[in-house]
Amino acid sequence: MVKVLVSGYGVIGQRLADGVAQQADMELVGVVDAAPTLAVQALRDKGMPYKLYAAFDEAQKRLESAGIPVTGTIAEILPESDIVLDATPDGIGAKNKILYQKYGKKAVFQGGEKDDIADVFFHGYANYEQGLNQDFLKLTSCNTTGLIRTIDCLDRSVGIERIAITIVRRVADPGDYHRGIVNALQVDKAPNHQAVDLMTIMPHVNATGLLVHAPITHGHFISVLATPKNDLSIEEAKKLFMEHDRIRLVSIDQGFLGNASIFKYARDLGRPRGDIYEVPVWEDTFIKSGRDIMFGIHIPQESVTIPESIDAIRAAMGMQTDKLTAVGLTNQYLGLPYWK
Repeated sequence: MVKVLVSGYGVIGQRLADGVAQQADMELVGVVDAAPTLAVQALRDKGMPYKLYAAFDEAQKRLESAGIPVTGTIAEILPESDIVLDATPDGIGAKNKILYQKYGKKAVFQGGEKDDIADVFFHGYANYEQGLNQDFLKLTSCNTTGLIRTIDCLDRSVGIERIAITIVRRVADPGDYHRGIVNALQVDKAPNHQAVDLMTIMPHVNATGLLVHAPITHGHFISVLATPKNDLSIEEAKKLFMEHDRIRLVSIDQGFLGNASIFKYARDLGRPRGDIYEVPVWEDTFIKSGRDIMFGIHIPQESVTIPESIDAIRAAMGMQTDKLTAVGLTNQYLGLPYWK
């Protein structure tokens, strides 16, 4: 049983904790945070299903003064942990890495950290083997994670030469106010980092793309134009996606009109926080132009990286050496694919 500690109980950390807790071959030893945030208050009000540890001594005093039960500090739980899922704010993970090295612990960092923090830039399906028995892995961002799922799925079947993407990116997570109340689109300089990151994971694919920030909170949308090495029909592409346990075909006729429809569906399913782990692909968006094939993806930004984070534990700890066995176990324990 691999013992996992989640450091940072925020947007991603909450979901990592829930995902690890569902894995029958892993034990969540606790979560770490530094302040009585709404997420931490909710943890208390749910009866503390997970043990909470303070990031440092002063944080413990701060948490306890707010009426939050604290089991101890991270220094007390690290010796009992095998690996840490670090979901702290950007830049904090680099400081935490020093602590993990001191205690000889492996760690998986989220996409906001710089690439040089890790031994391997990791994706469960595309380069699982590179992460085997490594000490430090870094996940791709939410958009890159979902994008690579779809491109890797096609690439393993027919080969992909190049892709061009356009991302309509949500401006902030639900509940965030730090970017203000907006009524505008903002364009980033090309190419976007997701295209560059994909080439880091899949160097044989030529990728480029644009990114536009939109005043929404529930998910990103990616338009993908892919050039396969061998001709691929729309029906063949759909069949490949249908066989993938983290990709789901949806349609406008089913009522999936856009990002809000998917979020509402997840809430109607009774999913905590309206989370889904899969990436929906709209059947209605498939178009062929010569060899090129085009389609549109929804990225549930708060939850899409959770399966790949758990894959990273399996790789770093050498729990499974075969990629498909590893991702299959992660999927099984997360209940994927529930729609089939």
